[in-house]
Amino acid sequence: MQLDDQVAIITGGSKGIGRAIADAYAAEGCSVVIAARTQSDIDVAVSEISATGGRAIGVQCDVSDESSVAKLVGETLAKFGRIDILVNNAAAIHGPIPAIELDLDTWRMVVDVNLTGSFICAKAVLPSMYEQGSGKLINISSIGGRKGGWGRAAYRSTKAGLISLTETLAAESKEHGVDVNCICPGGTDTEMIRIASGGNVSPDWVKAEEIATVALFLAGSGASAITGESIDVFGKTNPLFRGR
Repeated sequence: MQLDDQVAIITGGSKGIGRAIADAYAAEGCSVVIAARTQSDIDVAVSEISATGGRAIGVQCDVSDESSVAKLVGETLAKFGRIDILVNNAAAIHGPIPAIELDLDTWRMVVDVNLTGSFICAKAVLPSMYEQGSGKLINISSIGGRKGGWGRAAYRSTKAGLISLTETLAAESKEHGVDVNCICPGGTDTEMIRIASGGNVSPDWVKAEEIATVALFLAGSGASAITGESIDVFGKTNPLFRGR
């Protein structure tokens, strides 16, 4: 198995892309730590992964809160003794709102979860990875991190920042044996995007399992030559297809 005896923390791991990644990792022998805010969702994810023979525990966590993240890391190390993979997937989004109408509370909430939360988690996990001399950190950005777009001021700004944070952490971490990469999904069929789009479902959306396939590759030994990269997974939403 690709990830046998490894341990991964997956934030936002109870639903959507995070859950698909947790399933993929568990199927490859990885012990997964599902971090999310809603305990009932965590319990379902852990139960279903365990029922298929996977190893999973859940920890309730608010990634924007340092003490909550410290608890997550502490419980993971107490249970497994190591952390091999961190997937910064937890995210918040807002509906299409012009920047001049976007209230500051919404802006701060999205920044706190998407960008600051990823920084807090990385800062908490990387010391243990540096100490063991190995690790994989995978940030989940977005096609929205590549370019601004109408009504997405907070969301796309944070996702662009996450790409830059990936490059910075990669530059600092390689000498410690840690690879840091980023995935930029296009529109992906998750509960979050369905809410943000007002329930309008597109047949062109990527499946969460397709994102998980890339996350599995980046977590494995076969990706040891890749760091500081942001990989686009756009599917039919790829800008190259426009105008056909």
